[in-house]
Amino acid sequence: MPELQSPLPNESSAEYTPALSRRHQWGRIWLIVFQASTLVGIIALTALLLNIINSAFGYVAIENKVDPASLAINGIPIENLHPLDLTTILKEHVSEGLFRKLEREKPFEQRTREEIYELVIERVVQPQVEKSWPLFDSLFRRDQVFAEAAEKYPQAQIVFRSWLTPQFITHPQSSKPEFAGVRTAILGSLWTIAITILFAFPLGVGAAIYLEEYAGDRWFNRVIQTNINNLAGVPSIIYGILGLAIFVRALEPITSGSVFGYVKDATTANGRTILSAGLTLGLLILPIIIINAQEAIRSVPRSLRQASFGLGATQWQTIWHHVLPGALPGILTGTILAVSRAIGETAPLVVVGASTFITFDPDGPFSKFTTLPIQIYQWTSRPQDEFRNLAAAAILVLLALLLTMNAAAVLLRNRYSKRMG
Repeated sequence: MPELQSPLPNESSAEYTPALSRRHQWGRIWLIVFQASTLVGIIALTALLLNIINSAFGYVAIENKVDPASLAINGIPIENLHPLDLTTILKEHVSEGLFRKLEREKPFEQRTREEIYELVIERVVQPQVEKSWPLFDSLFRRDQVFAEAAEKYPQAQIVFRSWLTPQFITHPQSSKPEFAGVRTAILGSLWTIAITILFAFPLGVGAAIYLEEYAGDRWFNRVIQTNINNLAGVPSIIYGILGLAIFVRALEPITSGSVFGYVKDATTANGRTILSAGLTLGLLILPIIIINAQEAIRSVPRSLRQASFGLGATQWQTIWHHVLPGALPGILTGTILAVSRAIGETAPLVVVGASTFITFDPDGPFSKFTTLPIQIYQWTSRPQDEFRNLAAAAILVLLALLLTMNAAAVLLRNRYSKRMG
């Protein structure tokens, strides 16, 4: 039997060992680089969240234009008064025109006691934030904060305030930061994202199915694929201009609702509505959904298709019963990423016509609207510090809304993953 030779002779081993050592050394270097990049990302995200939280809580110095104690009736403080007494106080301290306006908006007989009490606080007591301090100063420099407040605002009441409250979520926007809320912006964001998903998801998945399962390797299909890849990198402001030209102006009778009788006078029709915004964001995320859906469909094993064809199934039956269920987790993952981008967009909505100040809730796809990113942008551009505190609280609401929507999509994705497993 011939003697086996070593695959690594001595003369080759002398060259192989240093090369192996260098590869291991480079591997350790790249591992350190990847760990460092991950650590930098975590630190940056933590710093961002701490900065937001620092602005959303802290001490504030509040001065009332009218002392609430002076409004007591028979020794009963206003927080315990009957709605009729609160209405009387409001009527005595505001102008007749303002009182009639409030009555027209909603009769006082139909208002709850809490609503009338809030009107008394807002219109009569008129609390005003004179100064706000961030959370870290409120916690670690408490004595200096109270000393500064006593020196500069001797008549003010110092209270620890959370700008993120239930009232902040349920109240509409206001010109006074003490009473401003994000209810209108939240509803506008939900309406817009709902239309975006209903428009982009079926269209994107349908395009991906055609390109992967039906389209052949022809020059026309290659041009389409190249354009889709390029459109995924187009700046969002370009989509805003496209939405302005197509949905706001060219399709104004449809997007304004005048074709459906939503607008009585066609001359006052305006295409700057939730429908235009949703369709514009749909165009923005459509290439992302198509590309991710294509990758998910491509990952389904070819043998699964062949087995289905071997049992006599048609191509559509194979796609519907085998390919799509197998690709759905990947499709939903891509959709999560696309929707996460859409919900935080500002530039396209500014071009399409999102309102920076609106106090009424949207009631349909043809309503005027604002969204949380637009609201945050508008507040951060105001000179008062209190509006920046409101912007920080609105950012927390936006993050909570985004995480909630993503969690729902992840649960749906995991459900289909387990079913396929």
